[in-house]
Amino acid sequence: MIISFFEEYPTKENLAKLKLVSFPAKLYLAAHSIGEFYRLKDKIKSKNVKEVVYWPLLKKEEGYWMSPFADQNALKRIMEETKGIPVLWDAELPMKRILLLKNMFHFYRSRKMIKDFISAHEKEVYCAEYFPESGIIYRLLKMLGVEFRAKECGDYEVRMLYSSMHEFSGKFMKEEIEQGVLETKGKFIPAFGTLTKGARGNEKPVAKWLLERDLGIARDAGVKEAIIFRLGGLTKEYAEILKKFS
Repeated sequence: MIISFFEEYPTKENLAKLKLVSFPAKLYLAAHSIGEFYRLKDKIKSKNVKEVVYWPLLKKEEGYWMSPFADQNALKRIMEETKGIPVLWDAELPMKRILLLKNMFHFYRSRKMIKDFISAHEKEVYCAEYFPESGIIYRLLKMLGVEFRAKECGDYEVRMLYSSMHEFSGKFMKEEIEQGVLETKGKFIPAFGTLTKGARGNEKPVAKWLLERDLGIARDAGVKEAIIFRLGGLTKEYAEILKKFS
């Protein structure tokens, strides 16, 4: 199983954690422009990093994450600059909730634009999405253009299953992952963690036994890749667990 990492804050300190990675890995690297992404990518010298994927993030005032409520010109910019390369599409509602009102008049046009982009993109699209805890929430998120699932999500469906943020039982996690693998014909990528804080600020380190449990469930379900949020929280102890599943 490929063990990958998200890195939302690619500082020198966070990228230095790659020295703890002694197994083949993949990195989803956040940047606010394609130029910034390539500059950061060029600094990564670890021989164990086999692939680096662009994870575009907008400015906070533009929406930060990708949704129909983000600034439409910013969305167009990202779509234009990612032509011909793999991309992680981080489908979440804006960090600044005022944008839900400010950009609501562009909502339907932006939602169609996003769906068209994902379906027509010539390289891999990794759709990272919320984990909806009920059918009602799922339907709401789908309507809001931040939930795609299986056939609509491009090449790969990345589902954020963070055991440090939710009280997932082993039985529930097993059913969710097995269903994801089945629905996507093997193109389901669970994201586990978290190892440290992200943009929301309320993320907490996952218990080591939970991380090991989740990775074991993924491996047994035939998952080909699992992503860890995020590289900056990697420790020797976490790295030892990850190595066992790589």
